[in-house]
Amino acid sequence: MAGNAVTLVGNITRDPELRFTNTGQATASFGLAVNRRWQNRQTQEWEEATSFFDVVCWREMAENAAESLARGSRVIVTGRLEQRSWETPDGDKRSKVEVVADEIGPSIRWATAQVTKNERRAPGDGPSGGGGGGGRGGQSSGGGAPADSGYGYSEEPF
Repeated sequence: MAGNAVTLVGNITRDPELRFTNTGQATASFGLAVNRRWQNRQTQEWEEATSFFDVVCWREMAENAAESLARGSRVIVTGRLEQRSWETPDGDKRSKVEVVADEIGPSIRWATAQVTKNERRAPGDGPSGGGGGGGRGGQSSGGGAPADSGYGYSEEPF
């Protein structure tokens, strides 16, 4: 991820929405609010700003996110920024920048979390509840899915 890596810590603003591409690839998207707080040096008052990001994840991570995450959850997201463009039915051109997640985890700064490892799923198995252990195994992604994660189905992701 040279030159295009991002790590965000924030609260989920809407429940993850799980969808499937025409080829059966799971994808989930959700909103993330990231707060920044600083002290104004002139007034000594605390100021705050909130940035909002759209996060997209694919495959097993998408299924796990839809099952595990909810509005209000505090998470850590690492991934890359990607711009997507399309044309509306009226012919207007639109584009947006999204965070394509490589990893999503709970923030345990002010909360506890319990992680449950899923059963492994063999390459080529169809979508199922909860997804597999996380390996992408170098499969062709299609539909704008991220490239190989760097570990295979025979390796433990954690």
